[in-house]
Amino acid sequence: MSTLSLNIVTPNGSVYDREDVELVVLQTTAGEIGVMYGHIPTVAALKTGYVKINFDNGSEFIAVSEGFVEIRQHKLSIIVQTAEAAKDIDVERAQSAKTKAEEHINSEQDRGDVHRAERALERANNRLYVSSLK
Repeated sequence: MSTLSLNIVTPNGSVYDREDVELVVLQTTAGEIGVMYGHIPTVAALKTGYVKINFDNGSEFIAVSEGFVEIRQHKLSIIVQTAEAAKDIDVERAQSAKTKAEEHINSEQDRGDVHRAERALERANNRLYVSSLK
């Protein structure tokens, strides 16, 4: 079976690089897609969610924020603001971020930046979900 090369990049540089990927499952804004070697070249917008990576002897999950994926027949490049492997997620920190965002959203005093708090809540919930997929 032919394999893909996968690179996940954030503003801080490459955070994941693997050459032996058999299948990548992505959460695009149009729905979930699976990509294998030979996929038609595509560019798609990603929503906050996860990337599931299958390889010969296992699989792993990466929590990602919004971004883009460029798919070529033999290579995927994922460009996102943040990416974190499920095994590396600090659940306590994610729970704390969730609580803080919920408090900000529910605050009667400071309604100025609710959209930012809602996005923080979405990212925290995603990190908690992906951490459970280990």
